[in-house]
Amino acid sequence: MTLYEIFKDLHSGFRYVVFILVLLAIIQSLMGWLGNKPYTEGNRKINLFAFISAHTQLLIGIILFFLSPNVQFNSETMKNATTRYFTVEHWVMMLIAIALITVGYIKAKKTETSVSKHKTIAIFYLIAFLVIIGAIMAGHLSVLGAN
Repeated sequence: MTLYEIFKDLHSGFRYVVFILVLLAIIQSLMGWLGNKPYTEGNRKINLFAFISAHTQLLIGIILFFLSPNVQFNSETMKNATTRYFTVEHWVMMLIAIALITVGYIKAKKTETSVSKHKTIAIFYLIAFLVIIGAIMAGHLSVLGAN
């Protein structure tokens, strides 16, 4: 097993941890926001774990970016959907998603009321989650041959 395969499997498997934690953070924040519930230590921890897992996935992805045979910088990169996806599209969309998670987490920490904390996390993490889903779907379309 090559170093590339190890990091590819790690990146592929760890996405489920990120997916579950971000989804859990969104659900609990929506319930807290719409239900006008207090922002608890449990809420803070789930939001933090989602934040940490997303950043860990980013670090794994950066390493994978430099190891991947699908990442190429040549005249054919933009002509091939799969190569374009892994060289440009995937990391840009995921970086946007992680930036949204980061901004949401930091803004929520700075707000005073429970409702505003829940609302901030719900909005930013939900938008990030949608970007992640869009990035994954774009990848499947590239692999299936859609340009």
